[in-house]
Parts: sequence; structure tokens; C-alpha cells
Amino acid sequence: MFRPIPLNLPSTSLKLSRANNKVYIFDELRKKNVVWTPEEWVRQHWVHFLHHYKKYPKSLMKIEGGLILNELQKRSDLIIYNNKGEKVILAEFKAPDVKINAKTFEQISNYNGKHKIPLLLVSNGIEHYFCKINFENNSYEFIEDLPLYNIET
Repeated sequence: MFRPIPLNLPSTSLKLSRANNKVYIFDELRKKNVVWTPEEWVRQHWVHFLHHYKKYPKSLMKIEGGLILNELQKRSDLIIYNNKGEKVILAEFKAPDVKINAKTFEQISNYNGKHKIPLLLVSNGIEHYFCKINFENNSYEFIEDLPLYNIET
């Protein structure tokens, strides 16, 4: 059932359409309509926020990059690269009614075991968490916010 859910992110005018009793949302990264789900609603708001407020170029964002984890095909919700082609942010999104908990962090941590990305973003659109990973001493720290895009890094 379609319900536009208010999120704890700046509002944006995402392109919605209806066909065959389904609601679609236009994905600017994949350049196509995708079925609207609460999780997709969160992801599209984050894509807009990261591009317009944090200045990350859309050309450096990739939705659902595939990976194999324990012999299973998994998909990352969003990966952001720098201008050198290095992965710099891994994001995991949940629907607004899904509580962010230890299982969510375990999921993104498992994905990042394959990717080795220094910044993690976890959000359900209401709560947002950011982590900086230190691979040298195998530690992490929560940070207040994600940095602005920097063409130098």
C-alpha cells in the first residue's frame, strides 16, 4: 500500500507514477522507474540529500552493487566512489518502520568485510548513523555526520 512517509531528511520532490495498480518512483541513478517501497523511499531521499546537500556527484553513486557473502548473492543499497574510483561510503537503508539495531550493523559490517569501505551510513530515514572504519587497528568510531564531497579524496 502506498503511503508517502515523512522522513528525517530535507523534503524533495521525487517523481512518483502509477501503473498496473503499483506505485513507482523514478530512480535518478538507474534512470528508470522502480517499484515504490518504504526502503526505496528512504534510499531515494538519501541519494537526493547526498547529491544536493553533501555534493556527491550522481556519477559516483552506485545502487545495489553485487557481492558474494557466504556463497550467497547479496546487494549493497548504495556505494559511493571518489574520483579515483575508490569506494568511500557504503550505505544500508531500511524502511522507516524497521528499527536500526545490532542486526543491521552486523549486516553492513559483513558487507563491508568484502568491500573495505572507510565510511558507513545506516538509516531508516528517521534515524541515521555514520561510522568511520579504521582498518589498520580493526576498529570503528561513530561520527556526527558524513563529510562533504571532496574532489581531492
